[in-house]
Amino acid sequence: MSGGALRVAAAPISWGVCEVPGWGHQLAPARVLAEMAQLGFTATEFGPDGFLPLDPAGRAATLRAHGLVAVGAFVPLVLHEAGHDPLPAARTALAALGACGAHTLVVAAATGRGGYDRRPELDAPGWRTLLANLGAVCELAAAHGVTAALHPHLGTVIEGPAEVGRVLEGGGVPLCLDTGHLLAGGTDPLEVARRHPGRIAHVHLKDVDADLAALVRAGRLRYAQAVAAGLYRPLGQGDVDIAALVRVLQGHGYGGWYVLEQDTVLSAEPAAGQGPIGDVRAGLDFLRALGRP
Repeated sequence: MSGGALRVAAAPISWGVCEVPGWGHQLAPARVLAEMAQLGFTATEFGPDGFLPLDPAGRAATLRAHGLVAVGAFVPLVLHEAGHDPLPAARTALAALGACGAHTLVVAAATGRGGYDRRPELDAPGWRTLLANLGAVCELAAAHGVTAALHPHLGTVIEGPAEVGRVLEGGGVPLCLDTGHLLAGGTDPLEVARRHPGRIAHVHLKDVDADLAALVRAGRLRYAQAVAAGLYRPLGQGDVDIAALVRVLQGHGYGGWYVLEQDTVLSAEPAAGQGPIGDVRAGLDFLRALGRP
């Protein structure tokens, strides 16, 4: 496999830590970060607001205490509303990234409605506003030495093949290729990797139960319910061809991060050594079989 060793980072969502109110039991940062370090991770994304200290210096110190550095932040921004300015929230996120030496702002086109179960269909003015605001966020990030990467995501304005295609055709915005959200939304992540390797600036690796994803797309299952039922599977145990996708990206010289995300919903505190750490370990073992992380 060309492209060098895989750079693999963790994400708090693999431990059930999520920005959605009522998502499930939220583990304490100390446990999550300690288990990341126990598994051998040296890098992570930030997680939602409130998981790490709000003060950028305190955030960096907390990560350092666990032998971790930051690689990026997932930031939902409302981009399609003409009366809403997304730049103040982007500036706040960029300040934290800069303080921690991270270089990727992962942007989701949030609906502004909370959660991931209701989403608007944009008209032509809405699309113009979204693309203009997305361009402004990218320019602001670049001025801070950060790459802004758009993350197609279930339950956001940019979810399915039509929206993903419109963004790919409507400019040169970099992508965060999330294998799970793309497949669950109806887009083949492997095809995106093959056709647009130069657009991919960041990767979220997750596997998917395609049958559960179909129920979500059909409106027969709410997103959080699907995650709790096992929508996202440990790498190699679902319907995404992770091995082929990594081969394609490495073959095109991708040198960015692979963030291992196995979104989960917890109902209670797992016993020590149990819970999400097992699925994350399985994902790491799968990646080690592909290329040394």
